[in-house]
Amino acid sequence: MTACSWGLTWPQAKFLLTELPPFSMRSVCTVGGALFAFAVAALRREALCPPRAQWGWLTVFAMLNFGAFTVFTTLALAWLNASEAVIVTYTLPIWAGALAWPMLGERPTIRRVAAMLLGLAGVALLVGIGSVQARWSKLPGVACGFLAAWIFGLGTVVAKRHPLALPPVTSVAWQATIGAVPVLVLALWERPHWGAVTPVGWLCCCYIMVMPLTVAYLAWFRALRFVPASTAATMVLISPLVGVFGSALLLGDPLGPRQLLAVGVTLTGVGLAARG
Repeated sequence: MTACSWGLTWPQAKFLLTELPPFSMRSVCTVGGALFAFAVAALRREALCPPRAQWGWLTVFAMLNFGAFTVFTTLALAWLNASEAVIVTYTLPIWAGALAWPMLGERPTIRRVAAMLLGLAGVALLVGIGSVQARWSKLPGVACGFLAAWIFGLGTVVAKRHPLALPPVTSVAWQATIGAVPVLVLALWERPHWGAVTPVGWLCCCYIMVMPLTVAYLAWFRALRFVPASTAATMVLISPLVGVFGSALLLGDPLGPRQLLAVGVTLTGVGLAARG
């Protein structure tokens, strides 16, 4: 459930960019998702107010895992197809492994080095598809996708070193709320035409509010109770596959032999990184 709901978010977010400016779209989804998460946390009778000692790290995690990550994935979607953006961004286990060396003292293994090389080779193949002009036009999107993945990897390593002592849904709700601040600030410069949003667009907004921001995280935390983290991380690789095939089916993104080879090479590297 986690992998599929996260994967389906990418083509829907790309579709919403045809109806709304990027940060206006993200603001609606993020704020709505935070409100839904608070409602779920209240129904689960979780403590809604974090302890005073948690606010510092909570803000750091929110800015890394939600705020900056949302900003750069949105920019990546603006330059890339949804199928390309999801593959570039899902190199995040590779960067988490690379950052674990200087921050946690976890020396890189041969498997992790191979994972990084495969991941970068797959993305290079993905970007190398098309004319020279098309390749250059993709570079800003690739840079934003890589930066989003690096930031999320940093957030993962920091969370491992300084875990939050908060209930799961409350943690998601507050991180989404705090992380929405930079998105809302950027949205102030946009002029959305809300009346132009179609019923399908509003349905996509509702899906993003509910599924990836809350339900998927609940399923993720539940899964971690029953399987090792490496197994769970590997299963999440279904997410970019869903994103790639969903984008081809729903948006008509190209999906030929070279794209499939790029997906296979990248996900092989990410799978090696996810398994340690």
